[in-house]
Amino acid sequence: MDNMPRHMNAEHWIRHIFSSKSARDGGVVRRKVRDVERIIGSGAFEAEVRRRGYRAVQNGQHYVVFCNAERLRLIE
Repeated sequence: MDNMPRHMNAEHWIRHIFSSKSARDGGVVRRKVRDVERIIGSGAFEAEVRRRGYRAVQNGQHYVVFCNAERLRLIE
């Protein structure tokens, strides 16, 4: 996301992520934590995930968003 066009603001970025085929099909999307923090901020990103009824995890330097309301089962 370092080459994000200057015209892409936080709102457009969120729309872009959640309108992807994977998101629309109830799949997953992944984004780097540094990009989320730089573009929209972690709090706003997490609020948007909750608003949509999705779930997400942060692992290392990535967020993985499950674009559905299914239960999660953590496998360790």
